[in-house]
Amino acid sequence: MTILAALTGLCAAAGVLLTADGLRRRPRPARRPAATVLPADARRRTAAAVAVAFPALVLTRWPVVAVAAAALGWFWTDLFGGRAARENAIARTEAIAGWTEMLRDTLAGAHGLEQAILTTADVAPVPIRREVLALAVRLEREPLDRALRVFADDLAHPSGDLVVTALALAARGGAGDLNELLGTLALSAREEAAMRMRVDAARSRLRTAVRVIAAVTALTAVGLIVLNRSYLDVYATAVGQLVVAAVAVTWAGALWWLDRMSRFLAPERFLAPTAENAP
Repeated sequence: MTILAALTGLCAAAGVLLTADGLRRRPRPARRPAATVLPADARRRTAAAVAVAFPALVLTRWPVVAVAAAALGWFWTDLFGGRAARENAIARTEAIAGWTEMLRDTLAGAHGLEQAILTTADVAPVPIRREVLALAVRLEREPLDRALRVFADDLAHPSGDLVVTALALAARGGAGDLNELLGTLALSAREEAAMRMRVDAARSRLRTAVRVIAAVTALTAVGLIVLNRSYLDVYATAVGQLVVAAVAVTWAGALWWLDRMSRFLAPERFLAPTAENAP
């Protein structure tokens, strides 16, 4: 009884202390930052997912089909688009080659490296002109090495890393014949662009197969739902929904595999992003 009385007294004292602590005025907690706005790509994907999932749910009243349709809408651009991205990657590679040749020819006229960059900024190829102009502006207030590293992050391209490394070495006096080195890098970038074009043409058949398989499967499912709904009544049960889920997962995995086989695996960059541009 003595131990029980002591424990009761301790609990009562702790309760009083907690109550007094809670009644004390505390500083107002800092407001949480406003919710981050979704990126444009995420908004487009969400809109496509909702636009595909809602009609699928209305037509079938099957949650599994609605989820599968939402996933199809989310990855629609990855499966059926991407042509603009591939063409942009090739154009940027050729632009890096063209700008490297401009630097080589400008340096041959006895200009310094920084002056050559400033001279070629306004006439740089369009796909990378914004990055080159930013480099020219940055050179006016930052050292050349730092400006070049940020420029490499802006380009985010393996060939751009090679050019930046060559320019950084030349700025420190570590490159021998810079003109010859820049010519070699420009030739390498053009060969990479040509290789990308050949790979893209060779794998266009796989991308066509992905589109045909997805379109035929989707049209078949819609046709059965609209024209012969009784044929699908067996899938309205819980077991039937599990079967539909298994089929959808298998179908999605096959499409993803075909899509991966049709993509060009670009080499990784060897210059790590700077701290301010790291994700």
